[in-house]
Amino acid sequence: MVVVFLLAGCSGSETFQEKQVESPTDRPNIILILTDDLDFASAQKMPQIRSQLIEEGTSFENAFVSYPLCCPSRATILTGLYAHNHNVKGNTPAYGGFQKFLDEGHEENTVAVRLQESGYQTAYFGKYLNGYPGEEDPAYVPPGWDEWHALGVENKYSEYDLNENGEVVSYGKRPKDYLTDVLSSKAMEYVQGTTDHSEPFFMHLSPHAPHLPASPAKRHRNAFAEEAAPRPPSFNEEDVSDKPLWIKHRQRISEEEVSNIDTRYRRRLESMLAVDEMVASLIQELEAAGKLDNTVIFFTSDNGWEQGEHRIHIEKSFPYEESAHVPFFVRGPGISSDSKVEKLALNTDLASTFAELAGVNFSGDGRSLVPLLRGEDPQWRSNILLEGFGEYFSDGSAPPAYEAVRTDSHKYIEYINGERELYDVEADPYELENVHDSADPSLIENLKTKLDALRNCAAESCREAEDSP
Repeated sequence: MVVVFLLAGCSGSETFQEKQVESPTDRPNIILILTDDLDFASAQKMPQIRSQLIEEGTSFENAFVSYPLCCPSRATILTGLYAHNHNVKGNTPAYGGFQKFLDEGHEENTVAVRLQESGYQTAYFGKYLNGYPGEEDPAYVPPGWDEWHALGVENKYSEYDLNENGEVVSYGKRPKDYLTDVLSSKAMEYVQGTTDHSEPFFMHLSPHAPHLPASPAKRHRNAFAEEAAPRPPSFNEEDVSDKPLWIKHRQRISEEEVSNIDTRYRRRLESMLAVDEMVASLIQELEAAGKLDNTVIFFTSDNGWEQGEHRIHIEKSFPYEESAHVPFFVRGPGISSDSKVEKLALNTDLASTFAELAGVNFSGDGRSLVPLLRGEDPQWRSNILLEGFGEYFSDGSAPPAYEAVRTDSHKYIEYINGERELYDVEADPYELENVHDSADPSLIENLKTKLDALRNCAAESCREAEDSP
């Protein structure tokens, strides 16, 4: 009963796709709002995101990114591929970043290219892939985009450059130059302009918040002055004797660093308030333009965030829930309000979902979420692959490369150095007790078999491996 059903007047996606070929103007507008390093819990604290997206749409409670790191995750969203298939394995050259994405030939095969070819107007606003534009001309605009307003390499909220349709424009540090507000204004102008054409549009709106340095707009400073970072049981974990060496070697977090974590947390929330306003303004503008009833809005993050859990002060890329579990909300015509989906969703699914909504074919490793958005209860995956390739961060340490399988009930992790972790995520959601050495051998063997099927999977073999009982 989601937009696919209502707009097509049919009962199945095959008929929907046939209908769209005949009548492309019936297809919905699609908007992806992609935040940067936003954890699941912090998203719930934003009043407009809660009232306009969560309460007006569907929340995927078990949404994950396979490799919780900015550039690999963003490459997955654009291609629908696991990182081991798109081969963007970090944020920087030579094994990662925008230049790696370009060198691998992915620019010609993104979901934006497919949607544009099918008649969609496409628009990008904000952060693209880390290191963009790399060795290319600063005015380089990737294929697939009719409207292009992309941030350069700076991790800044002021004094930055935007490539605006092939012209590099510099912004200063005046309040009106605040990055989130500039992107919001450009997105609103774009929506206003869509009243002049009948083609559907695909908008990728990617604010920098709450990525460090997490600089809030002046009007939002100290809005969360009394907030402290969450203190789950895993915060500054007391006993890490069951953890791998890269955790065992970490000292317990000092009082000074706990204070720093709280300060970063407040700034992250404050930087998100401009995004929260942007969401409300976007919905208001869509309604004013007569587009809201035919627009599906997706809201998520490229990865989660660690802030003291398991003695990890800062950053992402880890195999734990705080890194890989992300907020994921969808609002649109026919999507039930204030509803929840518990099934496993993954960032590999976004491209396939956009493609089905648009009635186009797109080949990737994921699957369309449209049946879940319709409120159906289809046969669904029972496990997903998590993978990491040893990116190093500001605190000077990172886990060894790893591969993991996450099911509805367990997470099994294999590190390249031979260490292993196993968590019962139903009984132990904070991953406090590594039960690998005491678990039933048959459980470990089953999880290892699942992981072996996933680690080198591609396309249909990924879906088959994810469906393995």
